[in-house]
Order: sequence, then C-alpha cells, then structure tokens
Amino acid sequence: MLELDQLHYAPATATASILSGVQLVASSGQPVLIAGDSGSGKTSLLEVISGLASSQRGTIRWNGATVNQRQRRSLCGIVFQFPERHFLGLTVTQELKLGHRRVSGEHLEVVLRRVGLEHIERTIAPERLSGGQQRRLALAVQLLRGAQVLLLDEPTAGLDWSVRDEVLAMLADLARERVLIVVTHEPELFQGWSCNHYRLLSGQLKPMTTLP
Repeated sequence: MLELDQLHYAPATATASILSGVQLVASSGQPVLIAGDSGSGKTSLLEVISGLASSQRGTIRWNGATVNQRQRRSLCGIVFQFPERHFLGLTVTQELKLGHRRVSGEHLEVVLRRVGLEHIERTIAPERLSGGQQRRLALAVQLLRGAQVLLLDEPTAGLDWSVRDEVLAMLADLARERVLIVVTHEPELFQGWSCNHYRLLSGQLKPMTTLP
C-alpha cells in the first residue's frame, strides 16, 4: 500500500506550490486514475512519488514505512507520455537489458508476453515502434526492474480506440499485483475502466464518483 500524506511541492522555477497537501492511499488490485488540466501538476506528482523530484513537505509511506527519495526510485517505475525520448538502447533487446547483469530468456519472454509484445522484432530500434508498442516496451522495462508501483503519464494519448482498449485491459491486469497510478487530462478516454478516480485541482486531490 502506498500512502501520500500532505505532500507539498514547488519547482525551482515556480513562485508558488503546485502540490499543496496531496493526500492519497493506493493499493494493489485497484488502479488509481488522476485527472487534471494541463499544467495542474500531474506529471510533477508522479515525479515526486517516483523519487525523481523531492517534495518540500510531506511523507510517502510504503506498507506503513516511510520511504525516502532514493528508496522510491527503486520502488517505483514511471512511464512518461513520450517514452521514446527516454529510450537508450539501440535495439529492443538492448533497451530491455539495460542495467541488468543478466536476464534469462525465459524471464524476458514472460514479461514481453505480459505486455503483449511476445511477437515483436527484437533487433529493431525502439524509436521505430508504434506509439502503443513504445508504451508497452517502457512498461516491460519497468516490470523487468521489479517496480512495485507503476506510474503512467497519459498512457492512452494519441492511441486509436481499439489499441486504447487493449492498453486499458493490460493496465487493469497489471494492477492486480502492484500499485498502479495513471494521470491524464482526458479522463473521458477511461470510460468503463474500473478504478479509484480523483481530480487534481488547486494542488490537491479531490475524489470523484464518476468519470465525465
């Protein structure tokens, strides 16, 4: 279980906090959807949770124990809206194996099958994949890392309806075993998705009963 308690965050370039007392409890088995307008602080929230940014105040706990910024980097895996900007491997295989001394072929196959990429050509550059495949590859990288908290920034942006439904079904499956948090400025794309829904407004999370 992940708990955010009174998180406050202001980027160095900002004159005021963009997160002002964020409270959230997220558990495996029930994904969390956070909607908010562009510039509301959604990506910043994911960066704070993942340890890529440091909050000015507040506490983050994992299974009841406070976790610091370094611990959160190991605990969490973040998939950005444009994952191709963060790929470093020259091929799909290189991207998957970066940072690992050894990855068994069997484990690799299990993870690729989990994200629907079992038939992908492993020798092509990640940048040549479709947008949906790039998001799946970025997810596979985080699963290989063993991330227990998955954080996704606009995972359905730019996808057509058929691919979007496949991605949402995959995310629901992944959420059964780990905490999964999605942020979006288009919550209407998640109609019918079973989740706990919040809106980031004025730096705080407001529970929502229904999607737009």
